[in-house]
Amino acid sequence: LCSDISPLLKDPAAFRTLIDLLEDHLRASFPKIDFIAGLDARGFLIGPSLAQRLGIGFVLLRKKGKLPGPTESISYTLEYGKTELEIQSDAVEPGQKVVIVDDVLATGGTMCAACELMKRLKAEVLECLVIIELKLLKGSEKLKSIPFYSLLQYD
Repeated sequence: LCSDISPLLKDPAAFRTLIDLLEDHLRASFPKIDFIAGLDARGFLIGPSLAQRLGIGFVLLRKKGKLPGPTESISYTLEYGKTELEIQSDAVEPGQKVVIVDDVLATGGTMCAACELMKRLKAEVLECLVIIELKLLKGSEKLKSIPFYSLLQYD
């Protein structure tokens, strides 16, 4: 199964509608958000547009070795091996409210790692937000008490 957002990116009207839907959801759910944090790499496609619409900043959660300056890093297991995720140490301040975005939630490993990095920086994760959730893989269960929202769900 391959969940691909490429058709959304090719079609300006579809992409605008996607951002409209996500913006509407966030505005209705949270009175104050300080940052959208996007997961490497497809979260970088959605996050900046969404942050711009909301009039807030965007921060990067990247694969190890891609960010300049001091970083906070976490190692985690994927279905095909181990990897690391990083955020710049000064990307968010304690108490700031963050929504983490990505395209697809599968097993939840990367999203959980992103939440842990935010926790280490003492930011408050308001929600993890994705376009597509692959429910069969039960990734949202790993997020435990962290609010989660997906626009589309597939079994």
